[in-house]
Amino acid sequence: MPADSALPLAERLRPRHLDEVVGNSGARAQLRAWAQRWNEGPPPAQRAALLSGPPGVGKTSAALALALDLGWTLVEMNASDARNERAIEQVAGRASITHTLTDGPGRSGSAHSLILLDEADSLSGRATDSTRPPPTPPSLREFLRGRYSTVDALNRAWSLVPRAKPAPFEGWADVPRSPGNHAWARLPAARRDLDDWRSAGRPRDVSDRGGLGAIARLVRSTRQPLVLTVNDERVLTRYSPVFRTAVARIRFAPVTDRDIAALIESVVERERLDVLPKAAEAIVRRAHGDVRAALNDLDAIAPLPRGPLQLSVLGTRDRTAEFEALTEEALSSARYYRSVEVQDRLDATPDDLFPWIEENIPFFAPDPVHRTSAFDRLASAERALGRARRFRVWGLWSYASELMTGGVGLAIRDAPVASSGRAQFPRFLGEMGRSRSARALRDSVMRKAGRRLHLSRAKSRDNLLPFLEEVFRPATARRAESTSLPLARRISRELELTAEEVAYLVDAEPDSNAVRRILEPEGEESGPEPPVAEPSSGSPYEPAEREPDRKGVQRQLSDFGAR
Repeated sequence: MPADSALPLAERLRPRHLDEVVGNSGARAQLRAWAQRWNEGPPPAQRAALLSGPPGVGKTSAALALALDLGWTLVEMNASDARNERAIEQVAGRASITHTLTDGPGRSGSAHSLILLDEADSLSGRATDSTRPPPTPPSLREFLRGRYSTVDALNRAWSLVPRAKPAPFEGWADVPRSPGNHAWARLPAARRDLDDWRSAGRPRDVSDRGGLGAIARLVRSTRQPLVLTVNDERVLTRYSPVFRTAVARIRFAPVTDRDIAALIESVVERERLDVLPKAAEAIVRRAHGDVRAALNDLDAIAPLPRGPLQLSVLGTRDRTAEFEALTEEALSSARYYRSVEVQDRLDATPDDLFPWIEENIPFFAPDPVHRTSAFDRLASAERALGRARRFRVWGLWSYASELMTGGVGLAIRDAPVASSGRAQFPRFLGEMGRSRSARALRDSVMRKAGRRLHLSRAKSRDNLLPFLEEVFRPATARRAESTSLPLARRISRELELTAEEVAYLVDAEPDSNAVRRILEPEGEESGPEPPVAEPSSGSPYEPAEREPDRKGVQRQLSDFGAR
């Protein structure tokens, strides 16, 4: 068995040559042509390539395969790395100005180092952003004073006693600002404090502040080919004009169902998987152009026996487990989650995660004080989400993701603890799922009524729906048969309502007697009806019998309008 057989199919079958990448032949040709210009002489005018497209369409795989095809070394920075200004300048900047060891000076077509910055659109930043200067490290005296408060406590911790060497400190003024060459610096307790002081003075910057500015400068000055992969190129193009004019913009589209079907068929044959043909077809339909999702689905059903079980797994598979696991971890951990980490784990928008966090805060918070603090953080995340939707500034998603995960988790507890239980599915989403069919019927009725009366769907829902319910629901009662029932019948015929739509208006089952009475054919409407309160001065002529009914209907409508 191969050593990498435990890896997922998406990783095990990652293409090693550009021609093996599935779909997007035009984009692959553009990428190859851009790379050939690097091998033909000095750096081209467009020194970077910007690969844009939805997840799972082969952007990163194409860049990696290109480096293997041309024999280029690879310098990669992905979403899990710190990608601030300093990190990009140290890693990518160094690679951009130095050739590899295999370079031949002055040789045309010499090897290059391909710099790959994956998911560059997940970086936050504005045109004026730059890396914050590192904080000034505290002096040794300040560090020890913050740790021990009093000189006596410091002397006891370091075992410094009078009339001994090294001598104890008499006051904080005697504690030097740096260890120097003092004898006490060799004491075990002092060495531990010195190590803590040195590490506290140089905190590692894991933010991405200033990353976009560093990438923009790198695009202009790099001496090595640079590839950026993004889901949405607008994040970069609106940041700086350099991403609009100085890069080769290559668009990767969703892979066609035909190409994904051919890939699934070849993988099933090569890996000798026993997969039901209908299951393979379902995988293609569910992929929506995402090759990685298709391979993950195939990986999920491959161990199952051939048969209906494979189809049932695909039919019921959802992302509930992923949301549940992240919610439990975020509310049980005392650490921040970077927005790119949340995106990698869920591949969903923060709006999808928000109801999970909101539902489960009361179950994980230890007391009302921590619960209130957690909801304050969640409210800040909701404000960021609202502004992102209102002003279409999707960069605010990163703030919302970090606030609703790490921010809420740190507000609940000060240290990680074991999970206090399973995360609950949001009741709001459950209610929306259970009412999906009812909402679809409501929208269908409002669409028909709005089209007939020239009203928008919103006005139909707010103003017309209460009127229809007032007309249809009393029509099911025999006492209102002479007034509401004829009007309900005429409205249902005029709007061409189905049995399901009438059932929604009368709050009954589609096959109930109430629905059948409203939808009965027109010929049966003029037939004998059950005895009701007839006018005392009836006439044998039909018009004279119907006139009071019409007046009654008009009175009923006017009464309703008056309310």
